[in-house]
Amino acid sequence: MSKALVILSGGQDSTTCAAIACQQFDEVHAVTFDYGQRHAIEIESAEAVARSLNLASHEIISMGRVLKGSSPLVSDTHLGTYDKPDQLPGGVEPTFVPGRNLLFMTIAANRAAVLGIRDIFTGLCQEDFGGYHDCRAVFVAAMQTAIGEGFYGDPDYFTFHTPLMNLNKADSVKLAFETIGSDDFNHLFSLTHTCYAGVKGGCGRCHACILRDRGFHEAGVDDPLWQLRAIAA
Repeated sequence: MSKALVILSGGQDSTTCAAIACQQFDEVHAVTFDYGQRHAIEIESAEAVARSLNLASHEIISMGRVLKGSSPLVSDTHLGTYDKPDQLPGGVEPTFVPGRNLLFMTIAANRAAVLGIRDIFTGLCQEDFGGYHDCRAVFVAAMQTAIGEGFYGDPDYFTFHTPLMNLNKADSVKLAFETIGSDDFNHLFSLTHTCYAGVKGGCGRCHACILRDRGFHEAGVDDPLWQLRAIAA
């Protein structure tokens, strides 16, 4: 029986990866990290997505306050808001949390090793990545080598799958729509959460909401969360 593990945040990218994994593997497990993030509501979304996809297991891993920094996701720093995509700043987005993906990949590999899994999915993307250095293919390749060497003395022991790595948000929306199918897509993506402000349905103005909205608009697909946002307004 083929098995895979997904790093599942509850957002659109990791949900897409989970759906892809379910099509390619017989048994899919997931881990979600509670690291004291401002938008902790995403954990509820991850649980809902895991149930909807009938994953074999789903573990919420509490990391306490081990991740620190000036990022508004893990501090009281003001969360930037924007009115449109061209207002997004260049360089590294202030929401970057140093070491976050490094830790996530390492701990996910630990759980994969325990479960006898060698294939790990993550929704990292270097196309729409907000300047995050740990969302690049070169980083994933280095981590795959280091973790494989550190765990088993084999740089190729684990395979970290990043199906969205070279896709922009519009392309990733199209991929999800094609992979899941229209009816299941609307249900599954209504469960997801992206907003860094922790607003159900999205605030529509944070970095994450701006990129998600642009992706759906450019893909010509209605985001199920827009209806929730309209109701809240």
